[in-house]
Amino acid sequence: MLRRKPVAMLLREAAAPGGLKRALRAFDLTLLGIGAIVGAGVFVLTGVAAKEYAGPAVVLSFCVSGFACAMAALCYAEFAAMIPVAGSAYSYAYATMGELVGWIIGWDLVLEYAVGSAAVAVGWSGYLRVILEGVGIHLPAALSHAPGSAPGAILDLPALLIVLAVSAVLYVGISESARFNSLIVGIKLVVIGIVIVVGAFYVRPSNWSPFAPLGWGGVMKGAAVIFFAYIGFDAVSTAAEEVVDPQRDLPIGILGSLFACTLLYVLVAAVVTGMVPARILDINAPLASAFVIRGLKALSGIISLGAVAGLTSVLLVLLLGQSRIFYAVSRDGLLPPAFSKIHPRFKTPYIPTTITAVVVAIAAALLPIQEIAELTNIGTLFAFVLVCLGIWILRHLEPGLKRPFRTPLVPLVPILGVIFCFYLMASLPRITWERFFIWMGIGLIIYFAYGRHHSRVAAEYRKLDPEAAAARPAR
Repeated sequence: MLRRKPVAMLLREAAAPGGLKRALRAFDLTLLGIGAIVGAGVFVLTGVAAKEYAGPAVVLSFCVSGFACAMAALCYAEFAAMIPVAGSAYSYAYATMGELVGWIIGWDLVLEYAVGSAAVAVGWSGYLRVILEGVGIHLPAALSHAPGSAPGAILDLPALLIVLAVSAVLYVGISESARFNSLIVGIKLVVIGIVIVVGAFYVRPSNWSPFAPLGWGGVMKGAAVIFFAYIGFDAVSTAAEEVVDPQRDLPIGILGSLFACTLLYVLVAAVVTGMVPARILDINAPLASAFVIRGLKALSGIISLGAVAGLTSVLLVLLLGQSRIFYAVSRDGLLPPAFSKIHPRFKTPYIPTTITAVVVAIAAALLPIQEIAELTNIGTLFAFVLVCLGIWILRHLEPGLKRPFRTPLVPLVPILGVIFCFYLMASLPRITWERFFIWMGIGLIIYFAYGRHHSRVAAEYRKLDPEAAAARPAR
């Protein structure tokens, strides 16, 4: 359980023939990052954090989350350039802290991407309802809301259908997915520009008072909720085996997308909370509701259209990340081999793509967004903690490895990343922690029942050194 997967083995597997198609470059990766980051956080969870916790100080919440992410992103960039393989934090943890920790983080990433995809799909459905209602079409509550989120609600059918549609694009291929994402990101950035420029003329400084109604505790709780908004940059690293020049392009994609999106988030949050008091924002569609309240109904429709486009790109990247995590874990033998089969024509992991589509679609149809987002956040923060620790550990275990990008100020940056991420985790509700431990418990059962008995690394180690296999971990 403590044996590490050698970095050389990870790189050899990534370079083996018959693998994933390499088609992405730095620009594609940056757009993938922006596509995943700018979405539910700014179009949906801004309202949740501002109305329930931080008030106008939600701009500080974005800064706190952004700083924590910056520390983690610097660590991700070093790992991604040094070990450019599918699997993201799972592969990094396997190489630095051993198989059991690798499995734990892999299972945690399932929570991050799959559950996060469901939250984004629910937000997408909310904005679609705003657009349809603007043209006089009213969907029945029974088929447009998750149970418990509206009277008579049975399932959120639009959320279910968008998951299946985006999954179909991912099934066809990575090049097609990247082109689709680039188009949507362009639409999304135009809409956000409209929000910032036009909304700035309707800002009333009096709406920023009181600035932090619940004090610093409210700011931190808001940061913990909107941390969901930043999970996209780590999704970039899951596509490492589909990048033409990963050593150069992955750090650019990860850090560039994070910086651009943090700036956009702070500007949007300042404008929206300045347009209307935070307490009256609609948590399902805060940007559109702010413009409606100020009498700009035509612009609210454009914003809702941009939100639908933006959330579509987020959903695409998260579902992409989830299928690649399954692919990497299965390739190591910790999940059944079906999860790592490549489609002979499309060169995509089609079985995990299909399974993820079905599970996420059902979750999106039946679960409310706030609970999904909080559960996703704790999984993301835990992944970031282990990645930050992994950089520090690998600097000691493998100091001679080639590092095309080096995280600066080690161990200060990893330590700050761990501290801030743990602090944000502590700000989440108790019920979120309980659900997280239940999820981790299920993962450990799967590992001990299947994974540890089918591990390819363990099999290779026993083959090379059968007498020592039970005595010490692989190095």
